[in-house]
Amino acid sequence: MNFPEFFESAPRITVRDPLARFLGAVEDGIIEYTYSDAVKLAGHSCPTVASAYLMTRAAMRALYPAAFPERGGIRVELRDDRLTGVAGVVANVVSLLTGASNDTGFKGIAGRFDRRCLLSFGADIPGQLRFTRQDTSTAAIVSARLERLPGDARIASLMPRCVAGTATAGQTAQFQSLWQDRVRTLLVEHADDPEIIVVQH
Repeated sequence: MNFPEFFESAPRITVRDPLARFLGAVEDGIIEYTYSDAVKLAGHSCPTVASAYLMTRAAMRALYPAAFPERGGIRVELRDDRLTGVAGVVANVVSLLTGASNDTGFKGIAGRFDRRCLLSFGADIPGQLRFTRQDTSTAAIVSARLERLPGDARIASLMPRCVAGTATAGQTAQFQSLWQDRVRTLLVEHADDPEIIVVQH
């Protein structure tokens, strides 16, 4: 599987999943996620997937400053309705990393590890996402200001040609390179930029 090289330079997210530990899926329940995992889930790499990954990372760091974030222990609310724009894509990435799900999630074992009803849409919040710890009720609201990181102007003319199937091989390669370069810039150069990934407590 030949992903772009910069995927390896993107931040990694390490969590502790009590369910995984209970069932012996991984030693001590410690799981490391990479941006590649998010891409495999989404089926593509774009600023939305990257920003969802980084927003989740930022919220987890804010909520668990001195410990591994607890997968399955975080409630997540999205400002957008589930059918609005890219809300579904964002929710899928967030669910991967946090374990939070709506009513289709894991129902638990003997009252433990229930992942249902931890993910919801249409919240009245002053940001894109609100993450709340189940144990302490501490919350963090995060947003991605992608407009502060514009893509190359050439993308606007190349994308329609690629969509229509009229682009040359060279134009297609250029479009793909420019598209992924914006993702690279976000993940590698601005992962910790508070002007791009904004956290409110």
